[in-house]
Amino acid sequence: MTDMFVSLGTWNWLIFGFILMALEVLAPGIFLFWLGLAALLVGLISFTVVLSWQIQLVMFAVFAAAAVPIWRRLARPKPDASASPFLNKRTEALLGREFTLEKPIIDGSGTVRIGDTVWRVAGPDTPAGTRVKVVQVDGANLTVAAA
Repeated sequence: MTDMFVSLGTWNWLIFGFILMALEVLAPGIFLFWLGLAALLVGLISFTVVLSWQIQLVMFAVFAAAAVPIWRRLARPKPDASASPFLNKRTEALLGREFTLEKPIIDGSGTVRIGDTVWRVAGPDTPAGTRVKVVQVDGANLTVAAA
């Protein structure tokens, strides 16, 4: 068994690295990619420096273990609030916009059509067809004022 480790050389590490990366193509999951990269690094370092098989195995283990936090940092999605600030906040996107009342506001309650949806609105009594501005949102209820 130790004869196998003693015979580890530069080409063995490079071939092992390419095999692991090829297996990553067949079974994607990014795990084998980092192990293949660690093997390639050991192979490239072995080209320049003559190392014992023990040091080569330790280097492979260190590179493979270091790949985990590096991958977690690279794979973390970067939050971009400017791209869609109202994602999952549909009512907040309506704040400040003006609409035409579909049904009059009587006793503080009426409706307005926004796109293909009818929204319940609250505000001072106002006749149908009047332009109103959304001044407050509370869940699915909109509070409006005359525009």
